[in-house]
Amino acid sequence: MNKKTRVGLLGCTLLAGALGATTGMAQERFVTIGTGGQTGVYYTAGQSVCRFLNRAETQPAIKCNAPSTAGSVTNIVSLQNGEFEFGFIQSDHQHKALNGLAPFDKGGPIGELRAVFSLQTEILTVVARHDSGIATFDDLKGKRVNIGVPGSGSRDTFDEVMKAKGWTNADFALAGELKPAEMASALGDNNLDAITYVVGHPSGAIQEALTNVQATLIPVSGPQIDAFLKGADYYTAAEIPAGLYPGVDAPVPSIGGKAVLATTAKTDPEVVYQLVKSVFDNLERFKRLHPAFAELQAEDMIRVGLTAPLHEGAERYYKEKGWL
Repeated sequence: MNKKTRVGLLGCTLLAGALGATTGMAQERFVTIGTGGQTGVYYTAGQSVCRFLNRAETQPAIKCNAPSTAGSVTNIVSLQNGEFEFGFIQSDHQHKALNGLAPFDKGGPIGELRAVFSLQTEILTVVARHDSGIATFDDLKGKRVNIGVPGSGSRDTFDEVMKAKGWTNADFALAGELKPAEMASALGDNNLDAITYVVGHPSGAIQEALTNVQATLIPVSGPQIDAFLKGADYYTAAEIPAGLYPGVDAPVPSIGGKAVLATTAKTDPEVVYQLVKSVFDNLERFKRLHPAFAELQAEDMIRVGLTAPLHEGAERYYKEKGWL
């Protein structure tokens, strides 16, 4: 074999290798999971799901990332627009989006929305400074209150409760719109009297507020709240357990729903199947990644809070396990 032939063969080999590598890279599938603020449980949940999915031995490989977002409402819009393949959302927003109810009423029902599984209970949480004069939910009126970021699930839930109470933003001395990561410092600097946040517990943001500020959890209860729950069956009565935070020695009543991993009917069933498999095959490990996951049970995760139809990829796995 002469030198030119050897060089030619070497060139062909290198080219074939490069083409093979390019083809392999092209076959990788990339998925994005919308989460929430970095101090919230959604963010940890998204990072945790991606951790297991990225380690899964799938062919072709699935690469997952889970950026911080404004939360539930933003995630649904991003799912609808095709920006995300998955997103963590509140179960009440899942119901509203599927049925075209506010804040999803302008574009009509999002009929392609699908559920994958649910996680922890998301509870409307109110923290008030000791010197604010706030002891009950009604005491928020006339105070400086952070009502949540526009486009977040927390804001939408609080807006619903305000409507049930007959309140508007004008009923507060200040209606703040700070991000969860900014709330505790604003409370500690006496720029706010109270903060509101729909979140799973324990929460880093709530822990920070109750540890660094002389503050307390405020019950979300009363006849108007009871009436509200009767008319909004996608919410339920809930409690923040005792012992999770400093000074919280008894359960604190409130309202809440489930955190749900959602997708759309357009998402590849094989991708959904592999994501679900990666989580449930490692469920005991997953439960150790955040205290809010500790009590998760598979039989509840595939039923409770799923107000949209199951995606066919998730359904396939659950049937294989004999759960459906």
